[in-house]
Amino acid sequence: RRAAYPSKKPLASWLKDLYKKLEIMDKWLRNGQPPVFWLAGLFFPQGFLTGVLQNHARKYQIAIDRLNYGFKVMDYYENNEKLEPVQDGVYISGLFMDGARWDVKDHLIRDSHFGELFSLMPIIHFRPEVNHVLKKDLYECPVYKTSTRAGQLSTTGMSTNFVLAVELPVDIQPESWILKGVACLTQTDS
Repeated sequence: RRAAYPSKKPLASWLKDLYKKLEIMDKWLRNGQPPVFWLAGLFFPQGFLTGVLQNHARKYQIAIDRLNYGFKVMDYYENNEKLEPVQDGVYISGLFMDGARWDVKDHLIRDSHFGELFSLMPIIHFRPEVNHVLKKDLYECPVYKTSTRAGQLSTTGMSTNFVLAVELPVDIQPESWILKGVACLTQTDS
């Protein structure tokens, strides 16, 4: 456990997950950058997302401290030929919503279906934006690596388990989702 990435999976599931991570890294090395990145496949997703912002800052000659992410939830759950190639930012897949679900038809957060612990989120476009401001009717949904939702404090003062907050549309007060403890996870416990 000291040498492994954070996970709450039992050994058999953890090994399947590890093989999938290795397979994705191998494809990336052999075939180049994938069109959609599986966030759980990255050992340090926070560093990857910072690198995406750095590349955008270099490309457009913008100070990186003026950049942050805007988000657009797509209609697809997997890489799809209908998915337009991204010019700026990255497509991210494999997030699971805990405590709620994504309504594909209405493009909003909704209560979970009865008995549903986790629900898969569609692909999300992480778009770098200059001087990004949180808009009304958006919930800042925290993204964690595991369901523990806690970790050691890193040198930045943030939890090592916390990745970032994804802004998602809602039709009720965002505070209600905070009270329900709604978050996204890069992996489930099984």
